[in-house]
Amino acid sequence: MVKAYLRYDQADAFGVVVSSDANICYDNSGKLLVAGALEQLKVWNVKQGRAVHALAPLPSAASGSRAVVTAIACMPNSSSLVAVGYSDGSIKVWDFVEGSCETTLNGHKGAVTTVRYNRASSLLASGSKDTDIIVWDAVGEVGLFRFRGHRDQVTDLVFLERGHRLISCSKDTFVKVWDFDTQSCIQTVVGHRSEVWSIDVGLNETCFVTGSADLELRVYTINNQQYQEEVTKESARAHSRKLECGSLPQNKWEVLRHLGDIKRQSSERIVTLRFNGSGTLLGCQVAGKALELYAVLDRSDVLRRAKRRKSRKKEKALKSGRKESDGNEVSQADFGGIAEVSQFDTADDFVATDHFQLLQILRAKHKIRSFSFSPGHSKKGLLSSIALALHNNSLEVYDVQKENAARVYTIDLAGHRSDVRAAVLSSDSTILMTTSHNSVKIWNPRTCSCLRTMESGYGLCGVLVPGDRHSVVGTKGGSLEIFSITAGEQLKTVEAHSGAIWSLAALPDGSGFVSGSADHDVKFWEYELVQENDNATKQLNVRNTRTLRMAEDVLSVRISLDSKYLAIALLDSTIKVFFVDSLKFFLSLYGHKLPVLCMDISSDGALLVSGSADKNIKIWGMDFGDCHKSIFAHNDSVMAIQFVHNTHYVFSAGKDRLIKYWDADKFELLLTLEGHQAEVWCLAVSSLGDFLISGSHDRSIRRWERTDEPFFIEEEREKRLETLFEAGLDDAHSGMHMSKEDFPEEGTVGVAGKKTQESITAADSIIEALDMAEAEKNRLSMHKVERTDAGKTLVFQPNALLLGLSPSAYVLHAVSSVRPSELEQALLMLPFTDALKLLEYHLEWIPQGNQVELVCRVVSLLLRIHHQQLITTVSARPVLTLLQGILHKGVQQLKDTLGFNIAAMSHMQTILLPGSDALFKDAGKKLLEIREKHLGEKNKITATQRKQKRQKQSAA
Repeated sequence: MVKAYLRYDQADAFGVVVSSDANICYDNSGKLLVAGALEQLKVWNVKQGRAVHALAPLPSAASGSRAVVTAIACMPNSSSLVAVGYSDGSIKVWDFVEGSCETTLNGHKGAVTTVRYNRASSLLASGSKDTDIIVWDAVGEVGLFRFRGHRDQVTDLVFLERGHRLISCSKDTFVKVWDFDTQSCIQTVVGHRSEVWSIDVGLNETCFVTGSADLELRVYTINNQQYQEEVTKESARAHSRKLECGSLPQNKWEVLRHLGDIKRQSSERIVTLRFNGSGTLLGCQVAGKALELYAVLDRSDVLRRAKRRKSRKKEKALKSGRKESDGNEVSQADFGGIAEVSQFDTADDFVATDHFQLLQILRAKHKIRSFSFSPGHSKKGLLSSIALALHNNSLEVYDVQKENAARVYTIDLAGHRSDVRAAVLSSDSTILMTTSHNSVKIWNPRTCSCLRTMESGYGLCGVLVPGDRHSVVGTKGGSLEIFSITAGEQLKTVEAHSGAIWSLAALPDGSGFVSGSADHDVKFWEYELVQENDNATKQLNVRNTRTLRMAEDVLSVRISLDSKYLAIALLDSTIKVFFVDSLKFFLSLYGHKLPVLCMDISSDGALLVSGSADKNIKIWGMDFGDCHKSIFAHNDSVMAIQFVHNTHYVFSAGKDRLIKYWDADKFELLLTLEGHQAEVWCLAVSSLGDFLISGSHDRSIRRWERTDEPFFIEEEREKRLETLFEAGLDDAHSGMHMSKEDFPEEGTVGVAGKKTQESITAADSIIEALDMAEAEKNRLSMHKVERTDAGKTLVFQPNALLLGLSPSAYVLHAVSSVRPSELEQALLMLPFTDALKLLEYHLEWIPQGNQVELVCRVVSLLLRIHHQQLITTVSARPVLTLLQGILHKGVQQLKDTLGFNIAAMSHMQTILLPGSDALFKDAGKKLLEIREKHLGEKNKITATQRKQKRQKQSAA
C-alpha cells in the first residue's frame, strides 16, 4: 500500500517591519502607514506602533511561492484602497480596511518598479523591469494601452493632469513624455548623463524635478498649453529676442524645458524625489542616511530672489564696465531690454534656484530605504511629518519644523535589526527565542507576538534553560550570555571561548549543555545558582565541568537523546563521535567534501543526518558509522537540519532559500517549502512535530504548520517536474522578451495585458460555453422537428449543465464571469470561428439590454482583433449588417434609460474602446465602411474574372 504523509503549509510570517523592495506611503488620513514586508502588505498604526493589517496574496499554484511587494501607491480619493505591485509583474488593489483584494491586474513580464494614480483616481500607471509602461483604467479594471520605448528598467512615473499626459524616467538616462490622446511619445529629454532614478511634479504642475546620480537636481518648466502669442508692448522686444535664440518652446509638443539645476549637498545618487501634499516642500532622498528638504518658495519670494539676483548681476556688469580701458560702460539696455529689475515678462527671467531653497538635511542613524510625507498636519509651526523606512528593519516618523526635525515615533520592536541566526523552541513549544547581531527576542510562536527584547552580542546559537525562565546564548565573540526571560534583561556574561561559539547542545537530563567553538574546544557546562554581592536572591550561572580538545574548529555539536553519544562536526569535513560519559572516541564519519555545517541525531539514536557546504545531506547509521545514503539536497550550502521528534522525518534548510522535508528511511524528498526570500539560517521543530519555525537572512520568521491534508510521494514528484518545465518555458519567454534584438521601436504602443493561466482558462470557458450552447440549440431544433412529426405536445427537458439558462443567456453568463482585466487576452485566444459565433449572440443581447456596457466592449474588441478576417469573410456580412442597425440604438437607449451625462458617456467610451469614440458617435459608421470595403473588393474580383474571361475568348 502506498504510504501517505501529511502536508506542511506556511501559517504565518512575522519579524519584518519593512522590506527593502518597496516604498512606503501614508493613507489619506495620515494615521496609517502602508509598507511592504516581503510578500506581505503591512498597515501600521503610527501612534500605537502596531500592525493593523498584514495582507498577502495566495501562493502561486505552480510553484507555491509568493511574490514580493515592490511598489505601493495609495488611491488619492479613497480612504482604504491601495495599489501594490509585485515581483511577478502583477498589480493588486487591496482594501486594507476589509482586508480583501479588490482587483488583480496582469500585464508586466518583469517586477513592477513603480505605480502611480492620477489625481482623480481614474487611471493607474505602472512601470516595470520589462521596460514597459501600462496605463490601467482603475474604474473598469482593464488595461488601456502599453507604452514601449525605454531601453532599461522604468524607475518612476508621474501624471500631468492638465495635458492628459504621463512622464516616465528610466535607467536608460531618458525622460519621456507620453500623450494619451495620440498614444505616443511626444518628447524625449536626453540631458542626463546617468540613470534617472526619480521624478515628481509640483502641485500646480508648473515645475518638474528629476534626480539621478549627478550632483544636481534638474528642474524643468512645463508647457501645458500653447505659448501665448500676445505679448505686452513693454516685453515685446525681450520676447522676440528670446524666441530667436530658441529659449522658448517652438511648438506645443515641447512639454518640458530645462530651467536650471540645483546643487545637492550629498554626493550619493538619488533614490526618491517627492513633493509634499501642499507643494511647499521637496524631499530628496539619497542612497545613504541623508534626506535633503527643500522649501518651495511662493510667488513673492521668487520675485524677490530674482530681483536680487538680477540686481547683483547688473552691479557686477556695471562695475566691470568702468574698469575697461576703452572707457565703455555697460548700459541698462544691454540686459534684455528690461527697464526695471522688478519687471519679469516670462518664465525665462527665472532660474531654478529662485524657486527652491535648502531648508535642512535630516540625517538618520541608518541608511534610508524610502520616505513619505504625511498628507496633513495640525500642530502650529509644523511644516510636515515624514516617515522613514530604514535598512535596519524599522520605521521612524519625524516632525519637521523650519529649524530642525524631531523624531516622534519609532516602530522597531516587531522584528530584528539584522538577519535571524538562531531559533530555539521551549520543551512545550510555547516560547520561541531568536537571536541576531545585537538582540535576543522572545516570541509567542502561536500568536507571533514579541514578548521580550533584550540587547546582546552577536548571537549565533542558544538554548533554553529547563523551566523556560532563562536562556543562554553563544556569541560570535566567544562569550556565553545568560538572560532572564521573565525580567527581560541580561544577567551575566561568561567568557567561555576565545573564538566564535558556533553550536550549543542541551544535555538530555537538563543539567547543562555543551558548547562547540572555533577555538577547537568542546566544553561541558553545568547550571548552578549563585548568590552574588550579598543579594538575597540567587542568580543563574554556568560552570565548566569538562573540556574536550579537538584538532580543528568545531562547527556543530549534538548529543543523542539517551546521553550516550556526542557528535562533533569539524572544519576538516569530518564528524567525530565520542561517548559522553568517558569522552572516549567511538566513530569517525568521512564522506563530505566540504565542512559539515549542521547535523542532528534521531530520537531513537539509530540515525545521524548531516548537512554540509557541499550541498549534500548524508544519513549515517550510529551503530557502525556507515553512510546509508548521500543525497544532493540543495542548490547551495545546507545551513540547518533537524529530525521530527520520535520519527525519521527530517527538515533541512539551505542558502537556496528552500526548506525540504525528507523521509530518512526511504531516502525520499517529501515536500519543498518555499517562502523565504533569502538564505535560511536556522530551524526549530516543535516537540510534537505539528509545526516548525525557520529564520532567514531576509529577517523574517516563518511558522509552518502540519495540516490534515494527505499527499503521496509520486504526486509531489510529478508536481515538481511540471513546475520545472513551466519555469523553463517562462525563463525562455522572458529572455526572449528582454533580448536586445527584440526591443520595440521608439514610442510604440502595445496591448496592455499579457497571457496568463487565468486568461487561458477564461478563453477555454468561453469556447466550452459556445459549444454547449450550440449543442443545446441543435437539440432544441431536433425537439421541434420531433414534436411536429409526432403531432402531439412533447415536453422539452433543458440541459442541467446550462444552469437552467437559455443558450444565449448561458454564453453571456460565461463572458461576464471573466474578470475585466483578463477579458481582452481571453478574446485574443478565441479562434475566428468562435469569435464569429460570439458576435452572432450580440444580436440577441443588445436588444434585450443585458449588460450593454460589457456587450459593447466585447464587440469593439472582436472588431479590432479580427478586423482583417471580418472584411474578407462573406459569412460575416449578415452579422455585421444587423449589428450596424442595433448597436448604436442599444447604447443610446441605455444612455436615455439611465440618464448618463456627457462625462459618464465619455468615461464609458474610454473603457470600451480606448483611443476611439467612433463606436458611440456613430456605431454603424465603422460597420458600413467594413461592408463597403468588402463589397468593393468583391467587385474588383468580379471585374478581374470578367477581364480574364474576355482575354480567353479573344485568344480562342
